[in-house]
Amino acid sequence: QVQLVESGGGLVQAGGSLRLSCAASGRTFISYAMGWFRQAPGKERDFVAAISRSASITYYADSVKGRFTISRDNVKNTVYLQMNSLKPEDTAVYYCAANWAISRRDEYAYWGQGTQVTVSS
Repeated sequence: QVQLVESGGGLVQAGGSLRLSCAASGRTFISYAMGWFRQAPGKERDFVAAISRSASITYYADSVKGRFTISRDNVKNTVYLQMNSLKPEDTAVYYCAANWAISRRDEYAYWGQGTQVTVSS
């Protein structure tokens, strides 16, 4: 089992940047592919980005491709989401998730509590 804690959310103006972090407990972090999802008010939770265990494979939603970058540090047991050129439509609660296989689907085994990102226009 792994526990995930997100941080780094906040309020930013459109065009700005934020870096989200997700710290994982336990010594098995490298066993998991990691993903970021987001949920805006009144909407379903959507895929944002994912990274394989060795970081050799990354997936992005079309809406964030070229603006967001997912990365991981398997020594620090942390996955990051660098978000640049933020838009008001990026406003959502962002969730970190862990799973045994990389996926774009909302089928991850473990989830963090979420961190709020608000982009003002």
